[in-house]
Amino acid sequence: MSTQTDRPIYQRPKSLSLVRSNYCPGCHHGIIHRLLAEVIDELGIREQVVTIAPVGCAVLLYDYFEVDCVQSPHGRAPAVATGIKRSRPELTVITYQGDGDLAAIGTAEIIHAANRGELITTVFVNNTNFGMTGGQMAPTTLLGQKTETTPYGRDAKANGFPIRVSEMISSLTGPAFVARVAVFDPPHVMAARKAIKRAIQVQREGLGFGFVEILSTCPTNWGLTPVEATQWLKENMLPYYPLGEFVGSKQPPVGSLL
Repeated sequence: MSTQTDRPIYQRPKSLSLVRSNYCPGCHHGIIHRLLAEVIDELGIREQVVTIAPVGCAVLLYDYFEVDCVQSPHGRAPAVATGIKRSRPELTVITYQGDGDLAAIGTAEIIHAANRGELITTVFVNNTNFGMTGGQMAPTTLLGQKTETTPYGRDAKANGFPIRVSEMISSLTGPAFVARVAVFDPPHVMAARKAIKRAIQVQREGLGFGFVEILSTCPTNWGLTPVEATQWLKENMLPYYPLGEFVGSKQPPVGSLL
């Protein structure tokens, strides 16, 4: 007969700092941070990890993780990560970026790092706007979506079409793993965890560039409650940004939800 002491204890990951975050209620950054910290702990690589912080909502990344962290200029995290990895190949280098940082200001950096097959891992958080600076339109903003700079909704003729970053990255030769996931319920959280782990593993195994896009809510800038924001993501983001594994690896698929 099992006892209470036989059951696994849900604990805070050692790689996650014991501090209060600056994220808004309902934002998914907190969930994603925990998943990344859990994977780092599981792989036993905390002393070998260097994270690259973006300019954006996750700019204070160095406050939230008990690992080494470098602050990069806006959009340049893949370039900074490339320099660190090439000079210290024994390290595990992870960039953590939002859609404004990666898909707008850092488009060239992420495309060329992926195309070169740099042995780095990128966690890309897509909440369809520039979250930290007030909710302006991002390359991922959906058609018709209202933002601070598209008050009448994004118009294709004036603003172009939303960029599907995972599909764009997966068209290149260098990536070893590319997936899009979400974290709005427990099954998807677990699938996201598996994807993050695999994206780090392909770096450590020398297979190539690893990329995980994670769909996230932004209740504050969307003008919605956390519950409403989750529903908006399901109804509007999922049809345009389908979940899945776009570039696999030599290992089995990361989960049934991909």
